[in-house]
Amino acid sequence: MKLFVLSFLLLFTSKIFAQQKEFPLDDRGKYIYYEMVEGQKVSSDSLLKKATSFVDLKYKKTFKSKTVSNAVLKAEGKSILDKSVLVANRPIGEISYHFQFEVKEGKYRFWLTDFLFIPYQRDRYGNYVASTTIGTPLETSPGKLNSGEWKAIISSAYEKSETIAKDFKEFLAKKTEPVSKKAPPRVVSTDKW
Repeated sequence: MKLFVLSFLLLFTSKIFAQQKEFPLDDRGKYIYYEMVEGQKVSSDSLLKKATSFVDLKYKKTFKSKTVSNAVLKAEGKSILDKSVLVANRPIGEISYHFQFEVKEGKYRFWLTDFLFIPYQRDRYGNYVASTTIGTPLETSPGKLNSGEWKAIISSAYEKSETIAKDFKEFLAKKTEPVSKKAPPRVVSTDKW
């Protein structure tokens, strides 16, 4: 029993004092999630088409608008941040960001930046809705009272960014299967036998 309690305390304290991952700052002083992938044996045109289909198909509810130029894809996205209390989850707000993807022969890079946080509140019907339309940049430093919650918001935004990046890299690494055309439906004629 003592061993169980000791291991539980050790696990609990390691979770509290674990080092949280944080966003690095770009040259504009904004938080950025940046990755570059090399060694791709796929043409840049097909990578750009895959990235466009990722935005259009897989994350169509997350990404709202996009622009595509010769080797660059830009999109704006939103993700809902949740807070879990014991068993129940509830949304605390949404994070909006800009997504950019650039491709060259044999490599590509992408990043998420310009993070804005919009807090949620309950309306009179019990639904969680945005309390304001103006987002707060994640780089702003909160007061002493809200610093713990603000760190939790930043770490949750980092986890969402990691999830999007992981899904994006897996989607681009996937081999596309040729789309098979469906055979036209067979029409049965009862006139001739």
